[in-house]
Amino acid sequence: MGFFDRISEGLARSRTKFKEQMNVLLDRGPDLDDDFWDGLEEALILSDIGGSAACEIVDNLRDQAKRKALPDAYAVLDMLNDQIAGTFTQGGEEILGGEPSLILFVGINGTGKTTTVGKIAKEATDAGRKVVLGSADTFRAAAIEQLEVWSKRAEVEMVTRERGSDPASVCYATIERAEELGSDLVLIDTAGRLHTSADLMRELEKVVNVVRKRSKLPVYTVLVIDATTGQNGLQQAREFNKALSLDALIITKLDGTAKGGIALAVSHELELPIIKIGVGEGIEDLRDFDAREFARGFVGEMDDRS
Repeated sequence: MGFFDRISEGLARSRTKFKEQMNVLLDRGPDLDDDFWDGLEEALILSDIGGSAACEIVDNLRDQAKRKALPDAYAVLDMLNDQIAGTFTQGGEEILGGEPSLILFVGINGTGKTTTVGKIAKEATDAGRKVVLGSADTFRAAAIEQLEVWSKRAEVEMVTRERGSDPASVCYATIERAEELGSDLVLIDTAGRLHTSADLMRELEKVVNVVRKRSKLPVYTVLVIDATTGQNGLQQAREFNKALSLDALIITKLDGTAKGGIALAVSHELELPIIKIGVGEGIEDLRDFDAREFARGFVGEMDDRS
């Protein structure tokens, strides 16, 4: 199964939810009246795309429909894939594109953050990069053990400390070890933080500040979000971005959720690129994000619409 097929399969519930709304709308007729535009915006919002992104998409489509004298709703929907793809924030290629870098992975517990770090380590090592892992989640023994499994699978060194150690000191030690080994990619897994806890977020700010001051490599802070959380994921991203000035996003668990639109909502509102998406448990199921493939998987082709 090709990766687009995996995306399409993973977004099936999101696509079904969106198409159900659109079918109700189109049953009223294909006229491009106010009811159609309002209904399209509502269908997008109900698919977790978010009010801001939905409004921009509909405004742009409405403008194009007028300029191109489009005949009906079906002609507008033919343009929807491209419009959704173009609403994602672009960029982020430099983060995992082969240039030397240090990446801090942040997010709440349960997003698949540690597994994501391990998969990226394996992929980078297979591509010939010199990788070092840092396990700065010193509060959960399971997180350290989980990352250790991935370090062995990827055959890369992992730096950690005993449980309860200062996470910032682990990051510092990881950077030192990476410099000794001449590593060009440093991946640091941080402890899951509840975005609602001010104390925990301040501690994470300290970690990020220490790394940015100490590292000679460019430092990127990447938020890992679980797509199944829907609009709560958007709130998480707002708080993490406010505290840490995020550089990019990774969206996991897009397979089997009806809330896949949250990927667009977060990317658009916070102006952050998505650099990876996860559509399954396997190592091959974490791939580079492609906005056009996502849009096709989310909306479906015209001949796929009922």
